[in-house]
Amino acid sequence: MSLYTGRVRSYLIKNHIAYREEPHATDHFHEVVLPKAGGRRGIPTVEFPDGRVIRDGVAILDYFESLNGNLHSPETPRQNVVSRLLDVIAAEGMLRPCMHYRWNHDQDNRDFLQFHFETIYKDQPNPSKVAEERMQSIRDNVNPAWGVVPQTHALIETTHVSLLEKLNTHFAQYPYLLGSKPCIGDFGLMAPLYGHLGRDPKPLALMQKHAVRAFRWVERMNRPEPDFGEFDIEEAVFLDGDEVPDSLVDVLRQFAIDFVPETRAACDAINSWLMDNPCIESETQAERFLTMCSFDVEGVEISTIAQPFRFFLLARVQNIYETLNEVQREEVFALLRRCNMDVLLQTKLSRDLKFSNNLEVWV
Repeated sequence: MSLYTGRVRSYLIKNHIAYREEPHATDHFHEVVLPKAGGRRGIPTVEFPDGRVIRDGVAILDYFESLNGNLHSPETPRQNVVSRLLDVIAAEGMLRPCMHYRWNHDQDNRDFLQFHFETIYKDQPNPSKVAEERMQSIRDNVNPAWGVVPQTHALIETTHVSLLEKLNTHFAQYPYLLGSKPCIGDFGLMAPLYGHLGRDPKPLALMQKHAVRAFRWVERMNRPEPDFGEFDIEEAVFLDGDEVPDSLVDVLRQFAIDFVPETRAACDAINSWLMDNPCIESETQAERFLTMCSFDVEGVEISTIAQPFRFFLLARVQNIYETLNEVQREEVFALLRRCNMDVLLQTKLSRDLKFSNNLEVWV
């Protein structure tokens, strides 16, 4: 049910890595795992047999990719940039539809969510009561903080259905984003498109109605085999010639509608916060919920949390771009301009971030 756990679970399944999944509300988690995870109750968190702990799906995939010969990281510049950019968008750009479709459709979702939240708190004296309180807190506090308010519901729904239709067009032609094997961007998109949008009853029904091929991709991403039997494909590879298909460009254009203005607004808000707080010491934790920002999408004003984590991930895309030669940069820039996302290459915080001791910290 966890949004970000979908990314890691899919990676472990696809790479035949054995694991056992446990709830995060146990005494063991709080007493043994949490202190090693920087004290942050974020999930997914992996505990290894030797007691080591890695918190956060991005860091977990980094670790396993380093052992895996970077199997899911394209080597060619355009595909590599697109894969990493989709990972940023998946982590930070789809929170509104995830929260709206989970928490604003009680008629469809309530019994489903109640059951699963009770399993999280199964060791509590009254798991039903704890689950109800936790769910109500999310509705009352988290949804508005992420811009999920009545004034934005219609925009969230129209843009999400448009995205589903574009994803459906793409996955009708290709089993994965960049060919016949999953890239980092595929695993990233499993975060929003499985736990929330491809499993909760209301958004699952939407996906099955408007995007059956995208639904097949969700199934495919949770299976250890390539699972592309409906395609005339024999080998699991990325597309030749650093190709980024037009159908994927259309997906990125759809994402750009709100991701780009939100990213620019969040960048301005966080940079303003940094100017007002110049004495933040290096190695200080960069809080996920730092400040607020506002931006306009198709005439609708959205107010939401500006999270530094977006820029921790976006810096990876920018760093890849900066290591390219001049010809490669021109090709990547031209591609991102077609996607209405070229501005993201220069949208940067005034202070860098890094991952240290299982936390994002200021450099």
